[in-house]
Amino acid sequence: MTSNIYLDNAATTTARPEVIEAMLPLLGGGYNPSSLHAHGRAARSTLDAARADVARVLGAAPREIVFTGGGSEADVLAIVGAAKARAADGKHVITSAIEHHAVLHACDVLEAEGWSVTRVPVGADGRVDPAAVGAALRPGATTLVSIMLGNNEIGTLQPLAEIAALAHAAGAIVHTDAVATAGYLDLDVRRLDVDLLALSAHKFNGPKGVGVLFARRGTPLVAQIVGGGQEHGLRAGTENLAGIAGLARALVLADAERTETVTRVAALRDRLAAGIASRVPGTLELGAGAPRLPHILSVGFPGQPFDALLVALDLEGVSASAGSACAAGSLEPSHVVAALGVAPEYATGVLRFSLGRSTTATDVDGAVQIVERVVGRMQTADV
Repeated sequence: MTSNIYLDNAATTTARPEVIEAMLPLLGGGYNPSSLHAHGRAARSTLDAARADVARVLGAAPREIVFTGGGSEADVLAIVGAAKARAADGKHVITSAIEHHAVLHACDVLEAEGWSVTRVPVGADGRVDPAAVGAALRPGATTLVSIMLGNNEIGTLQPLAEIAALAHAAGAIVHTDAVATAGYLDLDVRRLDVDLLALSAHKFNGPKGVGVLFARRGTPLVAQIVGGGQEHGLRAGTENLAGIAGLARALVLADAERTETVTRVAALRDRLAAGIASRVPGTLELGAGAPRLPHILSVGFPGQPFDALLVALDLEGVSASAGSACAAGSLEPSHVVAALGVAPEYATGVLRFSLGRSTTATDVDGAVQIVERVVGRMQTADV
């Protein structure tokens, strides 16, 4: 390996030192928050403090915070749990064509059980047209609308508040997968006007295996993991106290540093985009011109297979991806790329470069040079 440039932060980030510091005492001495003795009460106090911290960042009440085993679980609890809780009111769900597989597969489960699912398309820039959601709504039948806040593959932001207003007017619950956005967007749930919002700690320099579902007070949900009364009866199982403490610490830090992070990372993202465009002619930047998350850059390399590109970059020390890490191993183009209608010569060669709090200008410049060298070598081999 000639370099060590990590540009796959949208897949996962590493836990920052402050997060590990918050977790360590609980790994060796954390007790069960449901126990009534002194050890249990101390654990409960830690859990309550973490819940309060997360609630403050989201502009929510502590009672509205549910800790889960990750973002995917939070999405499934929201979608399947809300749909089943309101099955008597209607069995129609709306989502978009570019959602994370946790959302799409949850909708598949509902569809297999008799729900009707509308998957609204997106434009070439990856944006959902609120009018398309409005046209798909069936007043008296649509009980849930799930549209992500920011796309995890191309970074496109959705007009969520406008969509939520339409959905609420039709009597639907609104869920958003905000997993890709923490640390980069204001996640005040009242401003977003959502009923359910999912996050995952490892996307914002927290630990893996722990997530959050914001569930607005009064939103009906059916628990998907049963066996106990933990998390307001919505998620059975002894809480991952160390993970939850780490999540809360990471979220508070990410939110406090958000303004500086957005400015710095967006500048680096633009530097990377400009460098690749100038050094590798004919590339296509997906979502360019649309409102986007500052840390994600999706680029199509014409005529090049993404798997060969990734292997070649990895051998030279650049870690990137071809889309969601949850779909790793698939040799088919990303469903997000397909939904955008990207031209065939680009569709099989789309890579995602995602920056993070540790990315430097040196990393970006080094990556540009390596991308130029790798793509040039592959193009020459094709001649």
